[in-house]
Amino acid sequence: MPKPLINLDELPAPEHNRQGDKYESFDTGIAKLIGARKLGYSHTVLPPGKLSCPFHNHWDEEELFIVLSGKGSYRYGDTQYPVRAGHILAAPPGGRDTAHHLINDSDEPLVYLSISTKSDCEVVEYPDSGKVGIRGNRPRQEGEPAQRFWMMLRDGDPQPDYWEGEE
Repeated sequence: MPKPLINLDELPAPEHNRQGDKYESFDTGIAKLIGARKLGYSHTVLPPGKLSCPFHNHWDEEELFIVLSGKGSYRYGDTQYPVRAGHILAAPPGGRDTAHHLINDSDEPLVYLSISTKSDCEVVEYPDSGKVGIRGNRPRQEGEPAQRFWMMLRDGDPQPDYWEGEE
């Protein structure tokens, strides 16, 4: 069992995530390092001018962000809030009114901690692009591998009928 604590200055090198020119972050997962089981923890550095991820809302999982340094904006529902070191940001589960993401619209890195619940099954909506992600995880049973499922759909695209292919 891992030691149940870690100092931020002891974190391993972050993973550099980048998608096009809009999204970029340096992320370090913390949960596995300290033995967390039902909550996810991560440390993120968001470079100036970048977004953390697409604008999204969770149907089941809840997130919390704690800004450690820097400043930026928190887009939440139809509102954008200025944030700075010391702010605590809620992202409860819900509909598109709880959609959220962090934006670094400053000239210095925005550094924050993320804490989230972990759900075995989750639906995530992406209001800006009209996409919906569906994820399922079934923990490993004795002698079986864990099973994972992920599907991305887009609102308005032709969807198969429930009974299609079942005859």
